[in-house]
Amino acid sequence: MQVVPLHDRLLVKRLNEDEKTKGGIFIPDTAKEKPAQGEVVAAGSGRRTEDGRVVALEVKKGDRILFGKYSGTEVKLNDEDYLIMREDDVLGIVH
Repeated sequence: MQVVPLHDRLLVKRLNEDEKTKGGIFIPDTAKEKPAQGEVVAAGSGRRTEDGRVVALEVKKGDRILFGKYSGTEVKLNDEDYLIMREDDVLGIVH
């Protein structure tokens, strides 16, 4: 199944965090927070302005991004978890 986000929405796959701390302590799954980093899998065509123009998105497919803790809507596609979020929910692009 393939999903193409509409307008200013992004399809994002969360990136996994390390399973142990810098000191070598392993973190159990129950104590982990959901990562706030992800990779853009697909992006919509852009945001529509009031006069009907389409403004291209700054974020594109393949970008690593930072987003808020409760951003987006979780969806499951082909047994994998993704987020669909607006470009406004993106805090920054990681280079």
